[in-house]
Order: sequence, then structure tokens, then C-alpha cells
Amino acid sequence: MARGATIYKAQLSLSLVDRNVYEERTITVARHPSETHERTLVRVLAYALLYEPGLEFGRGVSATDEPALWLREGDGRAAHWIEVGQPDGKRLIKAARHSGRATLFAFGEGLDRWRTAQIETLDAPSNLSVARVDEDFLAALAGVTDRQLHWSVTLSDGLVFLTSGEDSFETSFEVWLGDPLA
Repeated sequence: MARGATIYKAQLSLSLVDRNVYEERTITVARHPSETHERTLVRVLAYALLYEPGLEFGRGVSATDEPALWLREGDGRAAHWIEVGQPDGKRLIKAARHSGRATLFAFGEGLDRWRTAQIETLDAPSNLSVARVDEDFLAALAGVTDRQLHWSVTLSDGLVFLTSGEDSFETSFEVWLGDPLA
């Protein structure tokens, strides 16, 4: 029998000072059986950092025609296409060409090899942003979180301050292209 999705519930308190966004959000995220805990956390983090009304999660890793998250126009076209992980460079170019903006939060094993093969060879459009998620930050966050997330996220001058229960974290992103947090 196939395993079903694991459901994550997140209560987010967002203070995105750089963009003057202050919101309280409660979201539910489905984690596909083949998806890692870390990838799910990066999707929630991307939601928190890039939040704007209408931002929604894609159908998941099994829906290859959708991003991890996106913001759509009224006619269904992608205004902002958001990926996480290490997608193919051609997928990123296609996403940037078919949306107003495309953002990738890159992470995972073999990331430097992937960057050399996929990002450094791209003729990247100006609306594509790529940033590396710090591995130590992600590992520490994954170590203290489960399926019930209570995060307070502050973004100020490109620095991310995240509190999860009694644990506090600080990180910034190594930007490879564009400005992912604008």
C-alpha cells in the first residue's frame, strides 16, 4: 500500500521589514512521501520570506509542471514562480520566461557541483534570482522542528531571524543571481 502525504501545520508570524509586510498566517503543507523534511521546511521558509497575498503551494514533487510555490495572475499565468532544491537549469530558464519573476532557494547534497553544471552555464534572464540556503542553518532548523511549526520570521536588511519554540536561528543567503528577497 502506498504511503500518503504527511501533513504539516504552520503558524507563521511574519515581519518582513525590508518589504513592510507584517502578517500572521496559518498554513497547511502536504509533504509528498518522496520529499524530505528539509525540503518541506525550505518550502515553508520560502513562503514566509516571499509572502504576499495569493502566494500558494504547488501540488508537490509529483506535479512536474508546477513550482514548489507560486503567485498567479487573475488569468492563471505565473507572476512569481518559486522553486526549491536543485532543478534543471532549463527548467529555471523556462520558469523565468513564462513568469514575471522566478526565484530558486537552492540546497542539498552536491550543491556546488550542481551550481557549476546548472547555474554557471546559464544565460540567465534578469528576472531570475538564485540563493543558497545555508546547510548548517537548515540542519539545525530540521533538528528542532516536527510537523507542527510555530515560527516567528523577521527579515531585515537581508538577514533572516527565525524563532521556533524556544530555539532561535539567524541566517542570510549566499546570492548567486538577482535579488531573491526583494
